Amino acid sequence: MRLFLSSYRFGAHADRFVELAGGPGPVAVIANAADAWPVRARESAVVSDLVPLRRLGFAPTEVDLRDFAGRSDALARLLSRFPTVWVRGGNTFVLRAQLARSGADVVLGELVRSGVLFYAGYSAGACVAAPTLTGVECADDPGEVAEACGVPARWDGLGFVDHAIVPHCLPGPDGRPDATNPGAEAVRMRERCRAAGVRSVLLTDDQAIVMAAGAAAVL
Repeated sequence: MRLFLSSYRFGAHADRFVELAGGPGPVAVIANAADAWPVRARESAVVSDLVPLRRLGFAPTEVDLRDFAGRSDALARLLSRFPTVWVRGGNTFVLRAQLARSGADVVLGELVRSGVLFYAGYSAGACVAAPTLTGVECADDPGEVAEACGVPARWDGLGFVDHAIVPHCLPGPDGRPDATNPGAEAVRMRERCRAAGVRSVLLTDDQAIVMAAGAAAVL
């Protein structure tokens, strides 16, 4: 299983992302974390991810999960053609709901765990890789799910990693998350996880969690 889970896009590790992807090539871009946003804002969000990927030499294509509600077989056939999937930020609960409505949670689980597909995600795209979304409610509103997706919010994640991810932390002098003041939102997320007995890993916008060959590291 290959993972690249960051706080913001490539962080300071675009080279590692390219390496894990096996070099530039086709990329499926999932932007459904932005589905609760106004249409133009969502369109701009998609473009803002396609451009950096193209600059690295990749050929990104948006795969809109809204087009695959109840059509998981078709989605599986499409995603199996890509070596890499890129899951952008937004509202983690909205993203999780759209993953479930389309069956992408199951499809991604099979393709990623089998090593067929390299999973890269940032912010919401990273948070949803956790076993639970506990703590995410301190940053994202689960109430947006009903209007955007027509289903209740879900609190389970994809379970690619065994801990929660707290993104967008303020860095300390060493460049890692400030242990005493990672930011008000990060503190709330960390404390909510701690109260629920969920281990969390904090990331600054320069950092990423990478997994390859069964070994994980925070860069």
